Amino acid sequence: MRIIVMKVTLRADWAHSLKEKRMVVKSIIAKLQNKFNISVGEIENQDIHNLITIGIASIALDAKVCDSTIEHIIDYIEDITDAEIINIEQEINIY
Repeated sequence: MRIIVMKVTLRADWAHSLKEKRMVVKSIIAKLQNKFNISVGEIENQDIHNLITIGIASIALDAKVCDSTIEHIIDYIEDITDAEIINIEQEINIY
């Protein structure tokens, strides 16, 4: 069993308030959870209106599935939002 842990940081230059940012973050989180059945949450930068940092956790059986899942998650985030991905940290733990 492998556990995927990701931290994705996005820049949303068009967000001018925390209210705008929170609407986008909630939408991203809900869409990721529904599409991939993964755990997702905003983990940092809650008070900075143009930075979004989300944490993602998932379970996979083998390395191929892990790599595929990570790639699909990143592609999906790029498709569903205008925010620019500026950093991706990922880790795969084996149990």
